[in-house]
Amino acid sequence: MNKHEMALLERWTAMWQRLGALEHGRSICEDLLKRYGEPHRAYHNLAHLEHCFAELDEARDLANSPDRIALALWFHDAIYETAAKDNEEQSADLARATITKAALPIDLADSVAELILATKHDTAPASLDAQLLVDIDLAILGQPQDRFDEYERQVRQEYAWVSDTLFQSGRRAVLQSFLNRPSIYATVRMRNKYEVQARTNILRSLNG
Repeated sequence: MNKHEMALLERWTAMWQRLGALEHGRSICEDLLKRYGEPHRAYHNLAHLEHCFAELDEARDLANSPDRIALALWFHDAIYETAAKDNEEQSADLARATITKAALPIDLADSVAELILATKHDTAPASLDAQLLVDIDLAILGQPQDRFDEYERQVRQEYAWVSDTLFQSGRRAVLQSFLNRPSIYATVRMRNKYEVQARTNILRSLNG
């Protein structure tokens, strides 16, 4: 393990034990690290996971259950195949099965699965924790121009098998859907932090 993976393992172990697991769950974490390290992931990788946790650390005081959000973040892109249309559902199922197998409460399994499904970004998240989770997942949209442009290139790389015409059409639809919202971010703190830059980035991408 490199230092990034070791830091993530330490974070996992502390969270897992706070949630009441009887074992440290190292093998679960190692499996997740392996998944996020898959070679076809240019963006949805360990760096994305680290960024998500950095955002959660800054907004931890907003959460009703920060460890549930953290667990959902661990699993939210655990299964990621760009040719599939049910990555979130598969990731939610994996989380539910893993949590249940660890003999943790069923309500934890269900709530984490629901949080993961919120990252489909097709409906407005209802609960505060879901809102914060979704905002964290979308934090990349509000990064400085150079980082946003790099993100766009990384997403294109993940969809290298799609023609330029089809990719551009689909990508424009996704970005436009965010612009069409009254606000991209659901929580006031993330809105204040990222909304203006996110809209600037998206408009520039659409007009480029």
